[in-house]
Amino acid sequence: MTELSDKMGDVSLNNGSVDSDVLPDDIVDPWNVTSSSLKGVDYDKLIKRFGSSKIDQELIDRFEKVLGRPAHHLLRRGIFFSHRDMHTILSLHEQKKPFFLYTGRGPSSEAMHLGHLIPFIFTKWLQDVFDVPLVVQLTDDEKFLWKDLTLEKAHELAIENAKDIIACGFDPEKTFIFSDLEYIGQCKEFYWNMCRVQKCVTFNQAKGIFGFNDSTWIGKISFPAIQASPSFSSSFPHIFGSRKDIPCLIPCAIDQDPYFRMTRDVAPRIGCPKPALIHSSFFPALQGAMTKMSASDPNSSIFLTDTDKQIKNKINKYAFSGGGATVEEHKEKGGNCDVDISYQYLRFFLEDDEKLEKIRQDYSSGELLTGFLKKELIGILTPIISSHRERRKTVTEDVVKQFMTPRKLKFNYN
Repeated sequence: MTELSDKMGDVSLNNGSVDSDVLPDDIVDPWNVTSSSLKGVDYDKLIKRFGSSKIDQELIDRFEKVLGRPAHHLLRRGIFFSHRDMHTILSLHEQKKPFFLYTGRGPSSEAMHLGHLIPFIFTKWLQDVFDVPLVVQLTDDEKFLWKDLTLEKAHELAIENAKDIIACGFDPEKTFIFSDLEYIGQCKEFYWNMCRVQKCVTFNQAKGIFGFNDSTWIGKISFPAIQASPSFSSSFPHIFGSRKDIPCLIPCAIDQDPYFRMTRDVAPRIGCPKPALIHSSFFPALQGAMTKMSASDPNSSIFLTDTDKQIKNKINKYAFSGGGATVEEHKEKGGNCDVDISYQYLRFFLEDDEKLEKIRQDYSSGELLTGFLKKELIGILTPIISSHRERRKTVTEDVVKQFMTPRKLKFNYN
């Protein structure tokens, strides 16, 4: 899966006009994420640029009130930081009205990395607390179009990535995972929705939204309609029957938002509800937050297939430090948690708020050295990835087939 104000013609990404207060060196689109700052992307400016809403304490408090439990640490810490219509989703839950979850993965490598894991960890929490269906789109067709992959290889990678997604613990009675290359040919309702979306978006609008040009392959130009279509319940008749009025919530990284700003513009024109979204920040590369973790650079990433030794070596060798140049300087001036990758990774994976705050204080004061911080991170990540590897081993071809077969889930929609 790769992701406008609601007036599409007024919006562009990095090709064309942008607001004057947006740093030109912050590039955020569905295919590129880079920043000129060691702290990474300026998310407040990105919210203003994309026209989404910041997740504030009021929304977090409402989450906790509606659900009757603490908010997920990824939400409390601002890692999921932006939204569209999240209040509407919470109201639907209060009113006991249905909605579903939709997220996805663009399978460009056999193994997923930690950055890919974040949306699925949060999506599983959402599925558990709301008790709703989930559809997961594997955009193997997209990777065929954008990468140097054959159709066969792209589909093979989709199946391998499905195993990692299943290993996150999703419930097969509530979850449908599908490959575009398989499912679209099996389901005319999905294809019909694609056609409806395609008829609503001009080439000029697509150029403004996605930066396409006259040399762009027509497959790329038409792809956004494919990523839009799972937003509509009518694309899954085996789950929702004939109903096309069931809204969806899309947890995703904010670089995917352009796809769904387009979708939100189109939805009412084809008689469907607008999808709601909740956006995560980017999981930084080991070398620093100026770019996100990439599957194409093994040294920038910690993969879910890495051994304990590989995890330790990568963190010790490549994790960018916010510490002083010498022990003496570090103890005098303290470390910078805003740019230190080991600390930033702990924000994602260390669930204990008090312990995280103690680490932040001790590192910032210079009492805690970089080596100890890296050791703490290794101790947190190693069992998480080791457990994932073991769960993945239990995902057989039959289990994959169970999740990827179009079927009725445990929910009834009359």
